[in-house]
Amino acid sequence: MPTTRQRRPAVLRIVCLTIAFFVVSAGALAAHDMFLKPTRYFAPENSEVRVRVLNGTFSRSENSIARARLADASVVSPRGRTAIDTTEWSVRGDTSTFHVHTRQAGTYVLGASTRPSEIDLSADDFNLYLQDEGVPYVLAERRAAGELGKPVRERYSKHVKAFLQVGDARTAHFATVLGYPAEIVPVENPYAVRVGGTLRLRALVDGRPSPGQLMLYGGSAVDGSGVEAREVRADAEGVATIPIASAGIWYVKFIHMARSGRNGADYESKWATITFEVR
Repeated sequence: MPTTRQRRPAVLRIVCLTIAFFVVSAGALAAHDMFLKPTRYFAPENSEVRVRVLNGTFSRSENSIARARLADASVVSPRGRTAIDTTEWSVRGDTSTFHVHTRQAGTYVLGASTRPSEIDLSADDFNLYLQDEGVPYVLAERRAAGELGKPVRERYSKHVKAFLQVGDARTAHFATVLGYPAEIVPVENPYAVRVGGTLRLRALVDGRPSPGQLMLYGGSAVDGSGVEAREVRADAEGVATIPIASAGIWYVKFIHMARSGRNGADYESKWATITFEVR
């Protein structure tokens, strides 16, 4: 029979593995968002800008996005809307990247939209995800229906944009609707906003305003410190107003989720994010 001293290493290994499992699980649960983050948000005319696709959090990518998952990748500029050359969509490790070639001055829109995927989630994982990712109404519905213990199959897609200011001219291209299943469209130019001001944004789902949509915003300040994520709810026209408290790189995001019987999925979610910089 093993002694107490002999049993301790085995017990310690089990404890360590258990802790590691929960850490990995927590990371996996957090790895939902997708953002476009150019290496620079202000660029000169006739230049090249590298754009990282972060599939995880605002600061870290957990998984890359393969070309085959793309439903659309576009750039809107004073020359109109053009498709991004997918041969420039590079996948290395946990991060995807592509390049944008600027031409004349203006406010550009960079967009990417993924095809739907499906995932099976345990009841606890799904409930935690709803709580942490800003979908409290679905959690409340599950609680009222006595379904908190029910696992789910979720159908999801991600639709992301970044705004790039090229040269000095601020143009109205920022308001271009890309027609994604979920989309955030600024009401005013993000590059006309100053610290201490506000920015109004409209949430669209399937091309229509999403009244009362819960949105989250945050980012990173100039010194690299994080801007704490906060909630704001859109009005009856789907418009939310966020205060710009500091210079830095900002994001706004939302998830629209509804019950679905499509392909055996219990829910369908549509994710939208934007990023831009304030000086």
